[in-house]
Amino acid sequence: MYKTILSHIGKYKKQAILSPLTIVGEVAMEVLIPAVMALIIDNGIKKGDIGYVAKMGGLMVLMSIFSLCFGALAARFSAVAAMGFAKNLRSALFHKVQDFSFSNVDKFSTASLTTRLTTDVTNIQNAFMMFVRMAFRSPIMLICATCMAIRQNAKLSLVFLFAIPVLGGSVLFIISKAHPRFEKMLRQYDSMNGKIQENLIGIRVVKAFAREEHEKKRFEENTTAVRLAQVSAEKLVIMGMPIMQLVMYMSIAAILYFGGHMAVDGDIATGELSSFIMYVGQILMSLMMLSMLFIMFVVSRASLQRVYEVLQEEPSIKDAENAEVSAEDGSVVFDNVSFSYYDDMKNLALEKINLRIASGETIGIIGGTGSSKTSLVQLIPRLYDATDGRVIVGGHDVKEYSLETLRDQVAMVLQKNVLFSGTIKDNLRWGDENATDEEIIEACKSACAHDFIMGFPNGYDTDLGQGGVNVSGGQKQRLCIARALLKKPKIIILDDSTSAVDTATDSSIRKAFREKLADTTTIIIAQRISSVMDADRIIVMDGGRITDIGTHDELMQKSEIYREVYDSQQKGADE
Repeated sequence: MYKTILSHIGKYKKQAILSPLTIVGEVAMEVLIPAVMALIIDNGIKKGDIGYVAKMGGLMVLMSIFSLCFGALAARFSAVAAMGFAKNLRSALFHKVQDFSFSNVDKFSTASLTTRLTTDVTNIQNAFMMFVRMAFRSPIMLICATCMAIRQNAKLSLVFLFAIPVLGGSVLFIISKAHPRFEKMLRQYDSMNGKIQENLIGIRVVKAFAREEHEKKRFEENTTAVRLAQVSAEKLVIMGMPIMQLVMYMSIAAILYFGGHMAVDGDIATGELSSFIMYVGQILMSLMMLSMLFIMFVVSRASLQRVYEVLQEEPSIKDAENAEVSAEDGSVVFDNVSFSYYDDMKNLALEKINLRIASGETIGIIGGTGSSKTSLVQLIPRLYDATDGRVIVGGHDVKEYSLETLRDQVAMVLQKNVLFSGTIKDNLRWGDENATDEEIIEACKSACAHDFIMGFPNGYDTDLGQGGVNVSGGQKQRLCIARALLKKPKIIILDDSTSAVDTATDSSIRKAFREKLADTTTIIIAQRISSVMDADRIIVMDGGRITDIGTHDELMQKSEIYREVYDSQQKGADE
């Protein structure tokens, strides 16, 4: 896990190495300063040698300046390395998520992935910055200061035998208890982020139903859960500092007591005692920093595991190796296809689907809610893979294509219409980034979107806002259809994508499709029979199976399900 995470240091490895090197210089100066101070007291002040005091005092000032410079460089190098490391890690996570299939994203959830890209990476960044400094500074300082303290007076150094076990024991206790609490805290963060995301996306619905107070209460409950989980985890960690300070001050008090008696008895010089106390402070501070480093490791370990899970997740859908095939036409074949969202043949969404669609054919799909209409068409561009059987597009198994090639040949207007921040023109060019203005206008006319776009003050340069909040549901659907048309695909799939437009507009869109996409295979999922009744063939689905296939007139004769749907809609229209 650690090797995988640390491999993303990348070009910031230089700063990560320079930081501990400059720390060595900083520590060397700090360790030598108490020794120089002892010489000033014992050889200069006691003997009244002002010249010696001035000379050694100047040396101390110079050493302090060098220590400051080395410390500043170490801080800069560690900060640059940590921020660069976090940037690379976030980029790696984002790129990994972009390669995920729908099933991979379903496994983690959007809110959890957001937390991992933000909070978890920040935790790792802070731990890394502390590590590249303290993991080198503290041991070096501990060893050097201990050697100097023993050199000054070995007897007084026995005080450390008390301090080290107490500090070590407290750190082990905190490590063993804190890790599961931090894991729970991060799960609460996931839940809170999910609620925030859901609320902001659906803010118009919240206001339409006057549910602001309800949402405020829910948010308070979520933030309270996060606070309680955070308090539970942090209260163990904050115990560490008082324990460390208690041990440190007790050690200094013991040294002052025993060292004072030794100074009175003449067993230790005043300067040596002063420098020894400074070394004790350095030793205990190093022990404290090492303890904090271990605690920080515990805090970040949960985040490390969560980030590692994403990096190690294998996309369930992969490109075929050395794939060079391209679609010969827009034909689609389902060969004994079964599909489960859980890879469980006992829990199938689609069962034994056998279907042949000719290139250029217009196919309508009708069925009740939950009949797996969307599941069926999502197998064509490999948004999911069939659990059993084969899906053949343009004469080749979909698994023989590279994903980019396959999805360039298939344009799909999803059930949930998604637009992005930017202008209308920017969003439309997702279909073809090199599309000319004339091609964009032509696609929008086919999707019955040109007129309402020109009604905006800035026309095609109108900013849509986040998620396309500045257009209605029907307008959003028509823009998504235009975006798909710009791909000039061999197969276009409309997944209930005219549900928010009026019947006249729906009819105009279908007319444009017949005239301008005569050679394109068109698959239309719809709830309204009027949207598919002029299709070449209509598929009736129920319970994940195809129950009937035929034209409108044929299905009216032989399909009870189709006839019931038609009669109910016709009756509703008459009323």
